[in-house]
Amino acid sequence: MFTKIILYVFLVFRLLNQCSGSASAVSENCKYQSCPPIKAGYVNVHLVPHSHLDVGWMKTLDQYYFGTSNYVSSSGAQYIFDTVMTSLKRKTERKFMFVETAFFWKWWNEQEEAVQNQFKSLVIDGQIQFVGGGWTMNDEAVTNYQSIIDQITWGLRRLNDTFGQCGIQRIAWQIDTYGHSSEMASILAGIGYDAVFLGRIDFQDRVKRLKEKSMELIWRGSPSLGADSEIFTHILLDHYTAPPGFCFDISCKDEPIIDNPKSAEYNIVSRAINFTTYVDNALQSSTSNNVFLPMGGDFAYQDAQVWYKSMDKLIKYLNKNEVNGRWYNLFYSSPYCYLNALHSAVNGTLTTHTKQDDFFPYAKEDDLYWTGLYTSKPTLKRFERIGNNFLQVCKQLSALTGVSGEGSENLRKLNTFREAMGVMQHHDAITGTERSYVAQDYARQLHGGIANCEQITNDALTTLTKNADVVFKTCLLSNISQCLYSENMEQLIVTIYNPLSRPVDKYVRLPISDEVFVVKDWSGIEMITQVLPIPKRVQNIPGRQSSATREQVFLARDVPALGFKSYYLELNNHSPSNSEEEQIRNRIGSEDVGVKLDSKTGLVIGVEMNGVALDLNQTLLHYNGSNGFGYAEISRTSGASGAYIFRPDPRCPVATVTNHTNFSIYTGDFVSEIHQEFNEWISQIVRVYHTEQFVEFEWLVGPIPTDTPYGKEVISRFSTNLETFKTFYTDSNGREMVKRIRDLRSTWDLSTNESIASNYYPVTSKILIRDPDKNIEMAVLTDRGQGGSSMHDGELELMIHRNAVMDDGCGVNEVLIEWAYGKGVVARGSHYLVVGPTTDTQSEQNVKVLERQISERKLLDSWVFFSSPNGLNFEEYREQHLMEFHGLTGSLPENVHILTLEPWRKSSFLLRLEHMYAEGEDTLLSEPAIVDIKDLFSTFKVTSLRETTLAGNQWIDNRKNTKFRTISELLDLSQDVYYASDGFKVILKAMQIRTFVVEIQLDRKI
Repeated sequence: MFTKIILYVFLVFRLLNQCSGSASAVSENCKYQSCPPIKAGYVNVHLVPHSHLDVGWMKTLDQYYFGTSNYVSSSGAQYIFDTVMTSLKRKTERKFMFVETAFFWKWWNEQEEAVQNQFKSLVIDGQIQFVGGGWTMNDEAVTNYQSIIDQITWGLRRLNDTFGQCGIQRIAWQIDTYGHSSEMASILAGIGYDAVFLGRIDFQDRVKRLKEKSMELIWRGSPSLGADSEIFTHILLDHYTAPPGFCFDISCKDEPIIDNPKSAEYNIVSRAINFTTYVDNALQSSTSNNVFLPMGGDFAYQDAQVWYKSMDKLIKYLNKNEVNGRWYNLFYSSPYCYLNALHSAVNGTLTTHTKQDDFFPYAKEDDLYWTGLYTSKPTLKRFERIGNNFLQVCKQLSALTGVSGEGSENLRKLNTFREAMGVMQHHDAITGTERSYVAQDYARQLHGGIANCEQITNDALTTLTKNADVVFKTCLLSNISQCLYSENMEQLIVTIYNPLSRPVDKYVRLPISDEVFVVKDWSGIEMITQVLPIPKRVQNIPGRQSSATREQVFLARDVPALGFKSYYLELNNHSPSNSEEEQIRNRIGSEDVGVKLDSKTGLVIGVEMNGVALDLNQTLLHYNGSNGFGYAEISRTSGASGAYIFRPDPRCPVATVTNHTNFSIYTGDFVSEIHQEFNEWISQIVRVYHTEQFVEFEWLVGPIPTDTPYGKEVISRFSTNLETFKTFYTDSNGREMVKRIRDLRSTWDLSTNESIASNYYPVTSKILIRDPDKNIEMAVLTDRGQGGSSMHDGELELMIHRNAVMDDGCGVNEVLIEWAYGKGVVARGSHYLVVGPTTDTQSEQNVKVLERQISERKLLDSWVFFSSPNGLNFEEYREQHLMEFHGLTGSLPENVHILTLEPWRKSSFLLRLEHMYAEGEDTLLSEPAIVDIKDLFSTFKVTSLRETTLAGNQWIDNRKNTKFRTISELLDLSQDVYYASDGFKVILKAMQIRTFVVEIQLDRKI
């Protein structure tokens, strides 16, 4: 191990002093080469001026940018850019780092060319450095990997377009997210970052690391990708703010530094002693004579000169005077300069500390576990997932048809949607930790992005169907069984677009009123349909404006990959619907998948699927949230459940909603359903589609009552007799699974009184348990980020909705009670239960494969468009319109998915290919796969192909010259791209994502 570290440091040092083959000598200064030298024998103190800019939290993005609503917070991001520029021009040794591109791009577009040129000069000279550079600093708990990659890609794209080589970011800055995911480490390594700086980790973990000097480590994010997912990680000493007493912002109360000895306010000597005392304490946890000190905070440097004047004085005094028996070398620095200094000073030992799991859950103190945010504002979390679904559809259709060409209005609209989705990934957006009106503004931005892309998809579909007279619309309110088109049109075209890389079957559910539709496919065959009642609880959701009382269901089979099928629908007064049966029975489902229920209570008591019969009890309960007061064990006036914190009332943590339900059963050709009512504000539909290998639990919760002194945090619990030995697994941002053991942390000895909250973890797409002796796995898949756990063996639970009657004291200063239409918010969503054998058998499919396939289909669901045939009958419509389209010319390997297809620059597209399976997940599907790119798409021809890093911001063949990597990767510089006479063939290993810029020639026949 020691030899490996020495070789690692040697190669790091060598690469830090190399420049990219395509970078100019000028551009070298914008990163490591702009750094001042460190001094041997001195304590080198890196003062890092920065400002943390939330793209919404207490105020909206625009309010934070323009500086309005100052009664909430005196913060205006635009002034930071202005005053920092002025201060940096005064002294060339000053530095500053920016992070979020969203605010920068807003400011940049307002500037005159002269100001832009001045800013560029400061970037080229290394005085201004961007760190991170994503559109925002994304959350890591409840975000999906596709959205993370997208938002970082778009931020880096803007920086590249503006600053060229100096826009290539090589350090990540994740200092305010509430825990850190292993998938994020893997993503950052794939993008090509040299290192990541983290802020918030569990308080017990921090204490141990400070003592062991393990605040710097090599973090391996992916077991499948191994060394390719490793990244050097630095954890901030305390927080991202300045040392106590040394905040010099206009909003701070700390005294400025006075170095005039004739002044009665002279304080430089005492202030220097206080400062160096803090530095000396920090030095105790450092492995070198370098100390990294952030000098900033939230929306700091609105008057930059206030900061720089005091820091200038501190630097001048301490660099000339010995204090506390030590000499100090203070200078303006950055994460780049700190790493540069560290590698020059370590003398052979960078770090021997490693990590292979994640940093969840995050606890600030013992009764402050930040696990409530995994579920807070569940409707916003779902809206973000819908937004990602439609963004991928919009980008694909743009690429397949060329309707969003360079400089077009459609491209501007697409970019607006990209940016709205980027904002949604912010760690105070999707987390639900923003104020309510800010959440509404996030939803407004996202809705605007969707509306913009609806115009693009309309243009694309009219191009593909070869008739501009048709207008294609979407029904965003179908989640509450409301759709203007199916409820009010006598003739209707339903077009289903499949964004996945393989054909899928899609059950289409259409809200209808009195009459039903005759449904015909492209060949004129009349489809079988089924009609089901819409539960009264759904019909009465506040804000629902619909006369629909039933849903008509039909099955669209084999919708082509990156393609569509259209169906012609016409109301027919004399066409009887498929009758629904209502009867009391103890089993529903198909021959292959069944749900057993107690015929007296209506509760689920067992499931059968994939060759496994399992006793299973599912019910809905709620935790009583702590109000934070009146408990002897609490020494502060906090410890309450809130937007951030999950803390059950320690005296009576969990309450059973009911032991029986009012229920009805409906069966038919396609689907069987149990409609359950638990109480006046909780209901559920248990659903089995007869061709699917899962059971859907569609829950409806709200408005949550607020008539008690405690909040309510609602969970869905699945209980079995499986032996799971305290072990369960949760996904990391929708990709690989992370092993969890109840009441255990892998890197320290956990001590806590919060036995429930401390065992909650983020679930982005899946949580599961396994019984190794019975060879059974049970997984529950989600449709949004949620908190989950296994509080007892054989049990899984997921929190689906919550409110809190007290603020938790973590900064938002607002109780977690959402309102809509004058009532508490109602949340509706689904869980997908999968049970099966954990290993391959001759008779049954590997359950892990089923879980991957179902998760993929729920993340990128087929999108349903509605249009009018404009009075044409079926034969006339079919003659004039294309009703089936295939975007791919052939099939991809079963384990490969097209993660991204989008317009990039001029005649190029950005293409990402993803291997869907983890190492060892399946005997065959975990093996490498080969894809031939050139003739893959039906509407364009690939004329050239070049690989980039994951975010598309630097060529892969330049990466080894522009960043340092872990030793294993540096020793393996080969690229898995094979050139063939008929095009490119790309090989993908387990869990690998590869990104390409492809030059294309569009087929003008479309």
